[in-house]
Amino acid sequence: QVQLVESGGGSVQAGGSLRLSCAPSEYTDGFGCMGWFRQAPGKEREGVAAIDSDGKINYADSVKGRFTISQDIAKKTLYLQMNSLKFEDTAMYYCAARTNRCWFRSTVLFGREIYNNWGQGTQVTVSS
Repeated sequence: QVQLVESGGGSVQAGGSLRLSCAPSEYTDGFGCMGWFRQAPGKEREGVAAIDSDGKINYADSVKGRFTISQDIAKKTLYLQMNSLKFEDTAMYYCAARTNRCWFRSTVLFGREIYNNWGQGTQVTVSS
């Protein structure tokens, strides 16, 4: 397993933007698929966005039209551009990656159980 390192979190007012990045902490041949999760205090960790092995992208309904996930395959880096941030987006954001390939069967995000590499998280705080 490879430790992932997230960056780009911070505090922003509602309506603002942040860009999160995620990169492996050591050399890796790459990942089959990657995604972003978030966890607010007192709530379960939930999927936000993910990219499968064919480059297909899925989003949680709550962030569609506001968040954009992308990746730099050569750098093995994952990004999450977050625009029009809302108070309810406040959470710890985690990057996740699966060593093996994976493909979406529908518009439903992968559950956290398929990922075997995780980051420590980066805090996003949105003030209203």
